[in-house]
Amino acid sequence: MHLILSRIRYGTEVLLIMSLLSMVILTFADVIGRRLFDMPIYGAHDITEHIMALIVFSGLPLLTSARGHLAVDLFDRFIMSNAMRWWRGLICILIGLILLVVSYQFAVAAIEAEEIQEVSQELLIPRSYMYAFISLSCFISSLAAILPSHRSSDVHPEEAI
Repeated sequence: MHLILSRIRYGTEVLLIMSLLSMVILTFADVIGRRLFDMPIYGAHDITEHIMALIVFSGLPLLTSARGHLAVDLFDRFIMSNAMRWWRGLICILIGLILLVVSYQFAVAAIEAEEIQEVSQELLIPRSYMYAFISLSCFISSLAAILPSHRSSDVHPEEAI
């Protein structure tokens, strides 16, 4: 099971890297086309917007499972003691519930976007698929918040073979 999760995590990391690279290349080409040739890439804004959502919400389950969210360590000496394990567990459950609510709201938005045929401005890309992806990502993240932590220092699949 650990090998499967490790391979999924590695595949997601590769997807994130390739998405970020494609967004950088697209933005660079758009700026060069706009400044030098007075011909911007048609739909670059729509594509960048969708790639950005893909990057953020593909990374959310990875970040949540690694417990990498922003945290204030002002009270760590007190909270990290064994006597406060219940508090850390309660916080994980609360984070999971909040992510579950966000997932539900995006599921509702995906259904509404499908009903009204909501699309992006230039390329007319349907928005319901992106909302459904965000909903799924938040749902997986809510599960990852409740399950035990998996640090990013875990073995990658190519190292496990």
